[in-house]
Amino acid sequence: MLLQLLVSWFLSALALWLVARIIPGIYVAGFGTALIAAVVIALVNGTIGFVLKVLTFPLTILTLGLFLLVLNALLLKLSALFVPGFAVRGLFSAVLGSVVLTFLTALLRHVVF
Repeated sequence: MLLQLLVSWFLSALALWLVARIIPGIYVAGFGTALIAAVVIALVNGTIGFVLKVLTFPLTILTLGLFLLVLNALLLKLSALFVPGFAVRGLFSAVLGSVVLTFLTALLRHVVF
């Protein structure tokens, strides 16, 4: 169980590091920063993100789920505020980055697990 959690954390950090290499406007200083940022992203999504998703559920339904793209982008930008060496510049970069990050993380976890 602990090993699975550590591998999942490593894969999330790897996905974030790759996103920073692919998407202009997203910057990660190094893999150590990506490890810290992965934890912060998980904490922000699990706390503030959960509350915001519950509160904005009617808007999400109204937009057929598209508002979740914006919300996830804002949560990614918020996470970047807490981690030195991790930056997200611009809403478009945040939206594209959150989509690619979600896809890469899922792909890496599927390959490994």
